[in-house]
Amino acid sequence: MARILITSALPYINGIKHLGNLAGSMLPADVWARFKRAQGHEVLYICATDEHGTPAELAAAAAGQDVRTYCDEQHEIQKAAGQAFGLSYDWFGRSSNPQNHRLTQHFAEALEKNGLIEERVDRMIYSIDDARFLPDRYVEGTCPHCGHVGARGDQCDNCGRLLDPTDLIDPYSSVSGSRNLEVRDTRHLYLLQTKIEPQIRAWVDGKTGWQTLAKSIAYKHLDEGLIDRGITRDLAWGVPVTKDGFPRPGMEDKVFYVWFDAPIEYIAATEEWAEATGRTWRDWWRLDEGAEDVRYVQFMGKDNVAFHTVSFPATIIGSGEPWKTVDQLKAFNWLNWYGGKFSTSQKRGVFMDQALELLPADYWRWRLTAYGPEHADSAFTWEDFQASTNKDLADVLGNFVNRIVKFAESKFDGVVPEGGEAGPVEIKLEADIRAAVAEATEQFEAMEFRKAAVAVRAAWVLGNEYLQVAAPWTALKTDRDRAAVGVRTGLNLVALFARLAAPILPFSAEKIAASVGSTDLSWPAADEDLLNRLPVGGKVEAQGVLFAKIEDAQVAEWSERFGGAE
Repeated sequence: MARILITSALPYINGIKHLGNLAGSMLPADVWARFKRAQGHEVLYICATDEHGTPAELAAAAAGQDVRTYCDEQHEIQKAAGQAFGLSYDWFGRSSNPQNHRLTQHFAEALEKNGLIEERVDRMIYSIDDARFLPDRYVEGTCPHCGHVGARGDQCDNCGRLLDPTDLIDPYSSVSGSRNLEVRDTRHLYLLQTKIEPQIRAWVDGKTGWQTLAKSIAYKHLDEGLIDRGITRDLAWGVPVTKDGFPRPGMEDKVFYVWFDAPIEYIAATEEWAEATGRTWRDWWRLDEGAEDVRYVQFMGKDNVAFHTVSFPATIIGSGEPWKTVDQLKAFNWLNWYGGKFSTSQKRGVFMDQALELLPADYWRWRLTAYGPEHADSAFTWEDFQASTNKDLADVLGNFVNRIVKFAESKFDGVVPEGGEAGPVEIKLEADIRAAVAEATEQFEAMEFRKAAVAVRAAWVLGNEYLQVAAPWTALKTDRDRAAVGVRTGLNLVALFARLAAPILPFSAEKIAASVGSTDLSWPAADEDLLNRLPVGGKVEAQGVLFAKIEDAQVAEWSERFGGAE
């Protein structure tokens, strides 16, 4: 069995995440972690809140709190939301914890020793009205490359180019909107990415298994030419630059840039996990201490790819130390809200805590996985959500489970019946089901989640088609043994469908399995007997409505509350 390290992009601390954030990193990472665990592999799924930088300071000020108290509260809120959605983190850490401070300073020291850090005088944007230097994300303006209005000082979301705040045309402060800006001198540390560009390109060249989206973004930035990146900021909240062993006169009041320390938290959060559980962490991250056999997979939205294919690898490679780097990077496009973006201020979109006020987690998990933004941007609409829930979950899966379990309760004393032998219909079913399971396995292995969901749904459809042909309710009138075969096969399908659904629908899968007296949610092996696993005589018991249909009135109500087509 393999050892698999999984990380998903760290959710930022300033507020609970919306469905697009969930669909683009945390949820697919969880689905794949559950799939690999169900196969019997050793999986370590690590995530954390990303807590440093200006947004945290501003959000804390808006809430009337000091930044530490604010981050403490928001971390617990995001942790609880993840648990409620069934995100099976082995550890959900914090980038503000001491482990990340220590490791960030360690990497800076290693890069310094290797001649990859240089102190420079920067000409940075200073907001006179705000009385502060503005970090890159808090300067906005017009992109000099594509003309997009509203580009941030670190990156243009329209064309994807990495920027410097001083590149922007007609810049303004996104803190206050003030255009009363001037450029002032300030000293900062730079990571000399240009010196190790050949090593980074060679590293990307070696990633033969990467999907097109991730690799194309990496090459785009390499082909445009890497720039040396500033890795410190004029802020109070963050990892301090100055420490024993890494003295930097004039840097006492500066912290490391959040995009320098945040990816290091993947490692630091693993150290947090190890300290809390009595395990070791270095054998997951150090090639010289046992990590050679680890397969490392990252999940993230496409806007995070550049930092994970250039900047973070520059830190790891530039350190000269034997750290584990990512083997597979699964990038996702954006989930939009109808034709636009999610927006809290405009009441557009649903956020994780709000979603669970409306429906249980599995409804959302199915929609965001089976119809997620995997190979192109996709839109979430109430109408599509209603249609997929009603057709896929209620009609195909829920109806099948309830029909056969309730029939067994009413006509076969609530047990898996004995009697009769499999016939041609069952033989054909097994072949078809085996093909569907093989397809689902292949697509999950490839991290093709939409295709995997299609294959899982296809198996559910085969179950419904089988019941229509076997028709045990009709056979019971003349041939009880033949009816028993149909019921027994159908109940075994229920157990199988729970196992196939478990990576995407973990809560429902437990209830489905329990309806036929099973707790087995392992992933089906290619050579196992799929339709004869339940013991004859085992008790079955319907678990109630598994998936309630979404009514038009609910769609109208939710559209009014959260926004819709209008």
